[in-house]
Amino acid sequence: MKLIKNDPKLCDCRAFPADIGEEITEADLTRFFAVVSTDLEPWQVEQVVTPQQSYVRQEALLAVHWHPEFVPMEHIRTRVDAMFPNRRDELLIPTQHNQLMSWDGYSGVEVDCFSSGFNRKVQLLLHFTDERVKDAGVLKSMLAHTFKYRSGQLFDFMHTITKPDEARIERAAKATGADQELIDFVRINVSKVERLLNEHWTDVPRLSVKNKLLRNWFDAMRDELGDNAVDKVQAYLKVVKNLVKKGFDLSFFYRASEVIEEVRSLGGCIVIPHPEQFWPILLRDYDVDGIEVWNPQSQEYTEFLISVVNEQNGRRISGRDKLIFMGDDCHMGEKTKPLNQQESDKAAREIGLQPAWDDLGIRKKLIVNNISRRSIIQEYKARLAG
Repeated sequence: MKLIKNDPKLCDCRAFPADIGEEITEADLTRFFAVVSTDLEPWQVEQVVTPQQSYVRQEALLAVHWHPEFVPMEHIRTRVDAMFPNRRDELLIPTQHNQLMSWDGYSGVEVDCFSSGFNRKVQLLLHFTDERVKDAGVLKSMLAHTFKYRSGQLFDFMHTITKPDEARIERAAKATGADQELIDFVRINVSKVERLLNEHWTDVPRLSVKNKLLRNWFDAMRDELGDNAVDKVQAYLKVVKNLVKKGFDLSFFYRASEVIEEVRSLGGCIVIPHPEQFWPILLRDYDVDGIEVWNPQSQEYTEFLISVVNEQNGRRISGRDKLIFMGDDCHMGEKTKPLNQQESDKAAREIGLQPAWDDLGIRKKLIVNNISRRSIIQEYKARLAG
């Protein structure tokens, strides 16, 4: 395959193949099965089980917002053991997107839902003891329906590029400076992915059928195209994806109130994650057990949110206090990628690593209200036990 190149001594500025065709090649097929595979190679397992750092002084481990993705729990456990070898108190609950998973007697899920009062999608963390969801047919059916959201959005994403939706394409091109060569290159590749998905649908793990598939497809071309070209593609794709998300029909989701009602009927607990992205859900005053005041994606208002929760609890006449949580929002799948393909911010997230607990300014606000990792672990375990 002939590439258009400039002087490699000046920069990594390889361009897009001049002779790319619409036909699916053997290289395309190999790349496709590599990016949809959920099986781990030995080098991937080694990356997963070997953390960059160990936190020997942390004795309480609280993690109720993290995503195993396709990484086996046994490998995750090895990593956690290596990171926190001296922990004495712990509560770990996985929260896969719209898919119930368990760890040491507890089950959890992060569910997408609809806040009708504010006409927007929000997310909730749901937590249970395993026995409470053993026969939870209604909840599992609700999750199975919602799980299809990400695959449905992927196909909308691809159709926007392959049909194409001229208005969205034009807006994305203007926003990123994408030229016709890049647009055509992306369209041809996305068409190939779409056809490969249709041809090999029964062999593709459903966990891989989401927007991230396109990002991974082009990341796998970095050795061929160079970082500069792939980064331009990714910037363009990100804008198209966001336009697709904005146009998604929110009536697909269950209302947040419906989800909360079902969780309460099962004796489960609920936490609002990354509230900076979902301010309206805080204003709605839903029946929840806690609020996540810190997250790698939501750090700006941590002290303010702690104050708000403490003030609300101080005014509470009846009912249980809202608890304060911090979410590491770790996505374990990121740690299976080659180092040069990882998103650095996402790869840095670790299960149970929430530095805000130890920030001196934040600790002052927590201490005066007798709040710590250990106190939240004890209280939340008691609520989950019901």
